Amino acid sequence: MTYPHLMSPITLGAVTLKNRVMMGSMHTGLEETGDWDRVAEFYATRARGGVGLMVTGGMAPNAEGGVFPGAAGLYTAQDILNHRRVTDRVHAAGGRIAMQILHAGRYAYGKDCVSASAVKSPISPFVPRALDEAGIEKQIADIVTAATRAIEAGYDGVEVMGSEGYFLNQFLVRHTNRREDRWGGSYENRMRLPLEVVRRVRAAIGEALLIYRISLIDLIPDGSTWDEVVQLARGIEAAGASVLNTGIGWHEARVPTIATSVPRAAFAHLTARLRPEVGIPVITSNRINTPELAESLLATGQADMVSMARPFLADPDFVAKAAAGQAALIAPCIACNQACLDHTFSGKLTSCLVNPRACHETELSLTPATAPRRIAVVGAGPAGLSAALTAAARGHDVHLFDRAAQVGGQLHLAASVPGKEEFAGLIRWFEASLAASTITAHLGAEVTPDRLTGFDEVVLATGIQPRAAGIPGETAPKVLGYRAVLRGAPVGARVAVIGAGGIGFDVAEFLVQHGPSATLNAGLWRREWGVGDPAAQPGGLAPEGPQPEPAAREVWLLQRKPEKPGRKLGKTTGWIHRAALQMKGVRMMGGVQYDGITSEGLAITVQGQAQVLPVDSVVICAGQEPDRSLLPGLQALGITPHVIGGADVAAELDAKRAIDQGTRLAARL
Repeated sequence: MTYPHLMSPITLGAVTLKNRVMMGSMHTGLEETGDWDRVAEFYATRARGGVGLMVTGGMAPNAEGGVFPGAAGLYTAQDILNHRRVTDRVHAAGGRIAMQILHAGRYAYGKDCVSASAVKSPISPFVPRALDEAGIEKQIADIVTAATRAIEAGYDGVEVMGSEGYFLNQFLVRHTNRREDRWGGSYENRMRLPLEVVRRVRAAIGEALLIYRISLIDLIPDGSTWDEVVQLARGIEAAGASVLNTGIGWHEARVPTIATSVPRAAFAHLTARLRPEVGIPVITSNRINTPELAESLLATGQADMVSMARPFLADPDFVAKAAAGQAALIAPCIACNQACLDHTFSGKLTSCLVNPRACHETELSLTPATAPRRIAVVGAGPAGLSAALTAAARGHDVHLFDRAAQVGGQLHLAASVPGKEEFAGLIRWFEASLAASTITAHLGAEVTPDRLTGFDEVVLATGIQPRAAGIPGETAPKVLGYRAVLRGAPVGARVAVIGAGGIGFDVAEFLVQHGPSATLNAGLWRREWGVGDPAAQPGGLAPEGPQPEPAAREVWLLQRKPEKPGRKLGKTTGWIHRAALQMKGVRMMGGVQYDGITSEGLAITVQGQAQVLPVDSVVICAGQEPDRSLLPGLQALGITPHVIGGADVAAELDAKRAIDQGTRLAARL
């Protein structure tokens, strides 16, 4: 397939881009490392991959506006020189790059945070200081100074962050702006700050690119109306913006916006609605991860450009592969958040589950092997596939073994869970990559130790075996393992799920699903999460609230640990899984003692009170054990294998660790 709209040039003000793909802003934590060669290589790698324009992670205009204490910004002459290393390398690679100026306002995680009013954010312990006239002037001046320094550092332009509930967004809505002076009250007053910022930034940077990121739907109470969004967009255009980039939802919103369970392009209809209201280009964003989808959005007139952020963590060569007709070889962003946003909000360096080299380009080097070796990899799950593909790409002679006739391992189980359909795309990418590689695959046959003799290296990536729960009556017919359930085994109308880790939550979501998955139907998904029309309700929250489909089954989700179930799920996605199950009426219980499984159901004791749950089925999700059944036989033959993935540590279905471990092992061999 070709992508004529996606690959066509576009002019934004005085800047012409070679295609209509933008790598949206992501805070990676790289700038805070102080290793500017590493920062430069991250962006240069993506410039070489063909993306038309990149936007950096948010740079703070001052200390009080940083997302956390010590957040990167352009404060000194040395900072300018550091950023010049980035822009020089990007330009040498044929790329374009803009710097995002991000003032966090009340989201700044520090006691000196400031905002329109002293209204605390629910995701921060700090009450912001309400700015007076002099304080507002200081913030404007600091943003303008940051913009001029960005141009001095060689950036092609700047993006002013006015979305996602950050500082400028906080002035726009009554939810956070309680002022009665000229910066509050009427909408003309509330939008005064972003307009003044854009006017003064334009005056300061001349003809350089000026992107304004505008919130199309806040997804909070008392957010912007659609008429206000349009009024702001026109005002921003008049103030001198080159292009409008669209943002969706505030960070505190109780509606997911970029997690894997969100439908692809779920909010593009709002970009399409805004586009005819202004005379400058409009960029669409959020959950766009294939060139086919991006092309469709442009071809149908829903946007002038497409912003994709995390897809460029997954594959820096996204654009080059699409242009070369190799879309099947684009490593897909599955929107799992596990190594990107979860890392960011935990203070860790960003990376990618699919691509461990993301943000580690200078440290995880995949150079050609100086002495190619003959390598056997046993297990075609994510760990084994990553090791095999990486080793083969380096020039080794790789043989891949698996008893299953298809590759992917337990990724197939993940892909069967409603809301995790993106994992199927990861399996397809592994299949396509395997077909395009030099690997010799031996699938669909049991592997024995004697088949692994004669290799220079043997890698065991044989995965896990589920652990028994140790409950009296566990062998009863009504008891099922999670793998059987996710593969379609019959399950009763009332079910107890034993184990409330990630697998337990996945199984519960699988069991309550009735009809088509909302992830595959944007209208159904919006109804389920209570997303309405900002033209009808300020902020875009439906007045009737979430309207989920009825649950297919009555489900209890249980765990032995005396804590809230799901507490250890992903930092940025755990709340989504808990909320989804609560909407379906799943009863979650911690501190459970399992007394036995009987014909009446599951006997348990909670806080000293004995009871019997009247369930028809019990599903065991009580953890896993490493599958190292080949190890003794290999050792008897004098073979010491490398053990990776679940065979090394059986921790949930941890594809992030498995892929990273497989890639790093193959980089060393």
